[in-house]
Amino acid sequence: MSEAFVPRAPHRTFEDLELGEFRRSSPRTVSQEEMLEFARKYDPQWFHTDPESAAQSVFGEVVASGIHVLALWRQMDHEINWDIDWVCGVGWDELRLKRAIRAGDTIHVTSEIVSLEPSKSRTDRGTAMTRYAVVLEDGTEAVTFTSINLVYTRGARERMAGTAR
Repeated sequence: MSEAFVPRAPHRTFEDLELGEFRRSSPRTVSQEEMLEFARKYDPQWFHTDPESAAQSVFGEVVASGIHVLALWRQMDHEINWDIDWVCGVGWDELRLKRAIRAGDTIHVTSEIVSLEPSKSRTDRGTAMTRYAVVLEDGTEAVTFTSINLVYTRGARERMAGTAR
């Protein structure tokens, strides 16, 4: 991701989503400098923050904090799924940190809609389950999970537009 994400108004509602819809972000190379800066501020474990000590760890070098990798995922997800009219995320299932991210690794994110369910109690939303992966250049999935998200319906957007002043 060479350019910063610029927020735009989403336009795709629950009815516009398709089961099996697959998207892929641009690649991004992770630097040691950003890994150290993030970890020192948010996850100060020694194998994330101290290159000399990390050389003695099971990883043999500094690796990115899992929380940092998820923050990178979030940035890349905005690149590929900005157009979906999300209400909010309500959970993640089966989160797996399968492979450490190291300085110099180039990653991208994939998303695939695996389930779409209209709400049984509210007509203004539906539930979209999306399988995400943070993927290395060689195709190895480093992080995987299923995200459970509420998405506005077309009717909800029309009602909100009618009440806007």
